[in-house]
Order: sequence, then C-alpha cells, then structure tokens
Amino acid sequence: MTDPVVSRPRRLLITSGPTQEPIDAVRFIGNRSSGRLGAALADAAAADGWQVTLLAGCESRRPTSPLVRISPFRTTADLERLLSVEVPRTDVLVMAAAVADYRPVLQPGALDGKTRRKNARLVLELEPTPDLLAGCRRLRRPGQVFIGFALEPREELLTSSRSKLARKGLDMVVGNPLATMDAQTIEATLVGAPGTPFQTPRSTPGPIPKPEFARWLLAAIAELVASVTEPADA
Repeated sequence: MTDPVVSRPRRLLITSGPTQEPIDAVRFIGNRSSGRLGAALADAAAADGWQVTLLAGCESRRPTSPLVRISPFRTTADLERLLSVEVPRTDVLVMAAAVADYRPVLQPGALDGKTRRKNARLVLELEPTPDLLAGCRRLRRPGQVFIGFALEPREELLTSSRSKLARKGLDMVVGNPLATMDAQTIEATLVGAPGTPFQTPRSTPGPIPKPEFARWLLAAIAELVASVTEPADA
C-alpha cells in the first residue's frame, strides 16, 4: 500500500512598505507607503493555508497572524539581498513594496554623522537604484508566478500597468491610483490575470477597505496559480 500524497502549502513571498535611502546617519529619502495591503494580504494568505513570508519595510504595518514569517528591510539594497535568498524558494512573488527609484550618492563618512545646516543650498546627487524585478527574473524558475504593482495617475493607470506587465515579464499587475498610498482603502485594476482587466468589486461606488481587497486579490492569485504548471519543490 502506497503512502498518501500530502500536498505541501503553497509558498507566498510578499514585499511590502517603503524603502528608506540614507542621506546621512539620521536623514533619509522615503515615501508614504504604509504596508497596510501587504500585511492584510499576508494575513489572508496565512488564514487560507499558504506558507507566507513577508519582507517588510521600516515602520510598515505588520500582519497579526503568528504564522507569517517576517524579515525587515530598510534600503533597496537590503531588499535586494533578501530577494536573492527568498525568490528561489517561493511559488508566488507579490512585489507590493514601494521601492525607491533613486538614492543619494553618499560621500565617504556620510553615514557616520549628521549634515550640518548652513545658510546655503544643499544639493543632493541621486543615482538610480537597481531594478529589483529584473534581478528576480534572473532567479526565476519554471512554474513561479510573479505579480507586480503600479502606482500611477488614474488617467495613465491602465496603459502603465500593461506596459509594466510586458517590460517586467510579470504574470499580473495590480494597478493603483496615487491616492492608494498610505490610505486605508483601495480601488485597483488587475491586468494580466484571466479575463482582465477587471476592477475591485464593490457593492457601492468607490474604494473598499484593504483587508477586503486583500482577500479578493488572494482569490485572483490562487486562480492564476492554478492556471500554470504545478511548481516543483525547490
């Protein structure tokens, strides 16, 4: 008699919250991302039996479920290092973090002290940060599902989401209007999933609470995962 096959939990890797790029030892360039959606998605997935890892930015919301494994990051470089370890061993990657596009070029010793105020302009030189999704694509194996987010003005949302879907080689993009950042509610458009684009379901006009949206998004992710080849064990 053969042993019964025990299916392993699907593995979900979520990035969430803001990056903070240092100017000196006390100042940084950041953004208003709260990490609410990432935390809500992690809680919903853990409750649904997923094996969840959350890479969480500084001061971003944390999930309430004790089943979620959390690894914090501060900078884009921190997140890049975590992704290099976690991406190869996940089934689904959800890149919901608000990652900086640019970071200050630091002079030697800049992180050892504080820039003093002077009666003159202070000019910061910025350099582009690494394209984290491009790095993840190099680590990608068959069967993995990659989902990205696009935060854009409403009138550019659909065009930008479709462009990001193609440029980044993603399976789905969650397009969000700018008002989504740091808000407790969300109104989004999914591009790339079966039957897309389609918008946040709601019984009344306007956005819905992020925990409710997270449950709906998780169902769309599960449907997408079911449409691809069952991932092999890493």
